[in-house]
Amino acid sequence: MVQRATAEQAQRKMATRAAFGVTLAELAGEGLDVVAVDADLSGSTTTKKFADADAAYAGRLFNTGIAEQNMIDVAAGLALTGKVAFTGSFAVFGTGRVYDQIRNTVCYSDLNVKIAPTHAGVSVGPDGGSHQMLEDISLMRGLPRMRVLVPADYAAARAALRVAARTPGPVYVRMGRASVPSVYAPDVQLELGRAYVLREGTDVAIVACGVEVEQALKAADALEARGVSAEVIDAFSIKPLDADTIVASARKTGRVVVAEEHSVIGGLGSAVAEALACACPTPMRFVGMDDCFGKSGEFEELMSYFGLDDAAIVEAVESIMA
Repeated sequence: MVQRATAEQAQRKMATRAAFGVTLAELAGEGLDVVAVDADLSGSTTTKKFADADAAYAGRLFNTGIAEQNMIDVAAGLALTGKVAFTGSFAVFGTGRVYDQIRNTVCYSDLNVKIAPTHAGVSVGPDGGSHQMLEDISLMRGLPRMRVLVPADYAAARAALRVAARTPGPVYVRMGRASVPSVYAPDVQLELGRAYVLREGTDVAIVACGVEVEQALKAADALEARGVSAEVIDAFSIKPLDADTIVASARKTGRVVVAEEHSVIGGLGSAVAEALACACPTPMRFVGMDDCFGKSGEFEELMSYFGLDDAAIVEAVESIMA
């Protein structure tokens, strides 16, 4: 197992987006030729911290203004000159508004561009349904040559950005706005194509990604008090998916619940169902956005309102156990 956060570390809340700029600066300091291209949101996405970290990095951040399609094309051009190009913006703009450019410029040509938007999912909160991107994993995992990483916390986001930077070709890293508890130790190292068993169990497997990982761990604690042994898996890498780890858990437990802060259509739940349908058909339940748009509200309120919190995971487990 990978190293988990200590009880003291787990109390420290940070947003996954906070890892973006500082990690780019670290990578540049290690000699990697990284650049960032942002669409007038460098303060919110934190790419500005990359430019501010060292005077030598100021020329590596390019602001295209509110022109997201151009942002992707500029990043593609920089990749063609040998740079490791990261793009910023909010997820609703950084994937939805630019899908054609990602598909036909980045993926079709297999360019070394990393799509790394922030403010994904309902964690955008008060910005409301128009800005809460809930289809991005589906969009990105459907693209040939694209890899998809969804970190659970700040440490995992740092690890994901490092994996993306050192993986040739297109990579999608999904980050959020809300501050979330720490799941992993600060210096954790994660791998492309790996899922991580964070808690072993025998009665049900809870496969989660992103902010749902911490909710799944809370649910497992509540279930233990009710006599249910839940295994918790962080499907950090949704594409490629670690089907072996998930299938092994499904065979052991006989039941699978998938939790994601994303539509239940086309995301992690679909990926897990596809893997199990081929290798180990298993009873499943899905915790996620049920084919709907979000609403304006605080992050915790929305998690409860849309049935994405630990209580919803417990309910799904009790349903499948029945």
